[in-house]
Amino acid sequence: MKKWKLFNGISAIALASVVVMTGCSSGNSGSGGNAANGEAGEAGNAGASGDKQETIDFWVNWGGDFKKDYQKYVIDEFEKKYPNIKVKMTYVEGTDKLLTSIAGGNPPDVAQLDRFMVGSWAAKGSLEDLTPLTEQDNISKDDYYPAVWAEANYDNKTYALPWGTDDRAMYYNKTLMKEAGLDPNKPPASIDELDHMAEQIFKKGSNGKFDTVGFIPWMNQGSIYSYSWNWGGKFEDNGQLTPNDPQNVKALEWMAGYAKKYDIANLSSFSNAMGQTGLNPFWTGKVGFIVDGNWILNDLAKTKPTFEWGVTPLPAPEGYEPTTWSGGFAYVMPKGAKHKEAAWTLMKFIAGHDGTLLWAKRPNAGNDITAMPKVNEEMKMNDNPNLKVFLDLMPNAKFRPVTPVGQKLWDEMFRVQDLAINGKGQPQALLDEVKKNVNTELAKITK
Repeated sequence: MKKWKLFNGISAIALASVVVMTGCSSGNSGSGGNAANGEAGEAGNAGASGDKQETIDFWVNWGGDFKKDYQKYVIDEFEKKYPNIKVKMTYVEGTDKLLTSIAGGNPPDVAQLDRFMVGSWAAKGSLEDLTPLTEQDNISKDDYYPAVWAEANYDNKTYALPWGTDDRAMYYNKTLMKEAGLDPNKPPASIDELDHMAEQIFKKGSNGKFDTVGFIPWMNQGSIYSYSWNWGGKFEDNGQLTPNDPQNVKALEWMAGYAKKYDIANLSSFSNAMGQTGLNPFWTGKVGFIVDGNWILNDLAKTKPTFEWGVTPLPAPEGYEPTTWSGGFAYVMPKGAKHKEAAWTLMKFIAGHDGTLLWAKRPNAGNDITAMPKVNEEMKMNDNPNLKVFLDLMPNAKFRPVTPVGQKLWDEMFRVQDLAINGKGQPQALLDEVKKNVNTELAKITK
């Protein structure tokens, strides 16, 4: 997977082999300059026509191959279609500079932003409200998966256009299953089955350390988020944040149970050893089951695993349906953008059908999936049986709460996950603490 590939699993857990994912100003000219003092709703389509040349600033979160390829396959085509608009694409690491530019009244016209941050940025007035523009141009939520559209909206208003998405499923090692006397063609369909099968695969060497592990719940994209939703838990209910939902507590108790049963120090040693290989732990062939995203399918060209494997939805406890959660990025118009009309023209193109299809058709697209079901269908992504598992989960994928304290909630959940698996607190008390902390933070913001 390329370094610029979107990841949303940011974990502070030392044990996890989590891939971190888990975001100038142009001068006034032409009709875009006239819109600068108005609301974004005045933008319309003027930036797409006329004979005055405009240059708009477009900030992206990744440089290198991404920037080069995006320019070639998408931006160059946009500029051919709209010759009066020149796009200056700039790689800007992180979000600090973007926030500073907005506060200083000198932001870019369009920026790339982790979609789950849209709610918090909208709440503090850092983004233009795009609702009038989406209504004017008949941009429908039905063009996108439900989860990705929901993340682009806050307080019943649209503040972003979704771009790119991903979700999570379970990879399983058929070879290790067979060696453990399990049917390699029957991956676990429930948590009980997963626990039983994983136990058969754990094997220690003569040094007392694990040579193979069946499953480490917090490895890679395994997290309290992934399992809570599978347990029927929730993080928001009727506008209230619910990190300590009873089902979330059960999920964290289950995770902590693995740390106790298989010894956290030994599991940590194994994870650290996997980190030294430079490979995703699953592709080493020493892990029976792992939760990870569709993006690791892109590793196949270089890793060429010698063992048999497959992909299946995350198992759920008896009585619950397997589910997943989705993340991704979006395009936003920062508050105070100088060229609103031209910026909106760009946003509609790159986040709409034409731009999304151009990016999906690039030669090195691999197993990336788009935020638009129609484009995924046109690209016949379902023909890949492994990728189809992820695509089938997308229509009902969960998403992180769209809230002004989304980042705080994210950080808090991983903080207490780390404490729980290291035996430094009881799940119920830890999640009650999260509830208190995020409510306190929310009160500061909304008072």
